[in-house]
Amino acid sequence: MEETVEDPPTSAVLLDHCHFSQVIFNSVEKFYVPGGDITCYYTLTQHFIPRRKDWIGIFRVGWKTTREYYTFMWVTLPVDLNSKSPKQQEVQFKAYYLPKDDEYYQFCYVDQDGVVRGASIPFQFCPENEEDILVVTTQGEVEEIEQHNEELCRENKQLKDSCVSLQKQNADMQARLQKKQEELETLKSINKKLEQTMKEQKDCWETELLQLKEQNQKMSSENEKMGVRVDQLQAQLSTQEKEIEKLVQGVQDKAEQLEDLKKENGQLFLSLTEQREHRKELERTVEEMKQKETTAAKKEQELTDQNFDLSKRLSENKIIYNVLQKEKERMEEENGLLKMENSTLLSYMGLNYDSLPYQAPASNQGGARPNPGLVYGNPYSGIQESPAPSLLPTEAFLNNGHEIFHSQKSFLSGYL
Repeated sequence: MEETVEDPPTSAVLLDHCHFSQVIFNSVEKFYVPGGDITCYYTLTQHFIPRRKDWIGIFRVGWKTTREYYTFMWVTLPVDLNSKSPKQQEVQFKAYYLPKDDEYYQFCYVDQDGVVRGASIPFQFCPENEEDILVVTTQGEVEEIEQHNEELCRENKQLKDSCVSLQKQNADMQARLQKKQEELETLKSINKKLEQTMKEQKDCWETELLQLKEQNQKMSSENEKMGVRVDQLQAQLSTQEKEIEKLVQGVQDKAEQLEDLKKENGQLFLSLTEQREHRKELERTVEEMKQKETTAAKKEQELTDQNFDLSKRLSENKIIYNVLQKEKERMEEENGLLKMENSTLLSYMGLNYDSLPYQAPASNQGGARPNPGLVYGNPYSGIQESPAPSLLPTEAFLNNGHEIFHSQKSFLSGYL
């Protein structure tokens, strides 16, 4: 098992608080040859349960906490964790990661909480020599070894005391384990009840989902009906556009009539009566249009109450309204031009535009005399003419057409 980049779990617990009797190291050599891999053999006691993040480290003798490891390897979990017999395990350290000096080291088993569970006897990394090795020690080294032996004796006594404590802890852990198993059974029962509750809740959610789907279908049907209503309104709008086009055409016809009036001043008295009758007809038409507008306003109110959300779906009609607005401005400009032309004609005929409407003047018994308002006379007849009759019917028709256009505009803006 190769060393990984991940750091092992360590602890700042001092050496005196560690437990060295739960993992026993076997076949530990006093010397290991540098440059070669070494295999560490260890046995797990029946009171110790290994975990996934346990590791074995090589520590220099004299270490105080598990953070002082030189190198480490992750342990391999036994196949049968429930077996009560001792479990012989091994882990191999690669030569590349081993110490290069001749200091004393030892193996230590550290669990995933950073606590030491076992330690081996010290060993060194020294080269092999076929000849007998003469070991020469000084008095200081002897005293150091004796001191180290005393420390090992004290450590052995501590290990024995720890073993007794661990046995007591094991009994306590067994009791806790039994209690945890009872709690687990209780949790399983609660989990089963929760699963039943979740199943019932799921059925309830499915029922609500079906109801929501039915409501969605109803909303789709209502949306289709609203679409049909929008088409009807668009058809009505198209009809109104045609009526506006007719009015515009009427204005154009009247403009042509003005051109004819410039050539037919002599027939104005005869056509005046007809124009007045035509004016009355137009007034009746305007009255009918107002009635229609009132009826349309009532229908509009009813449609507004029934189709409150329809305004969101008629945004396209705004474009049509802008086009009609531009058309209205163009018609007003044309009407202004017609008024200017009409004013010019009236000035040629010796009439004041501000004095309209007026009654037809009596015939000039003193004979035709030049109109003081015309310096050069009528440019179309070559002579100075008597005052011409009023062009009010034509002007009234233009004004009525303008009022009808505003009525249609108000009718359309009600839907927008």
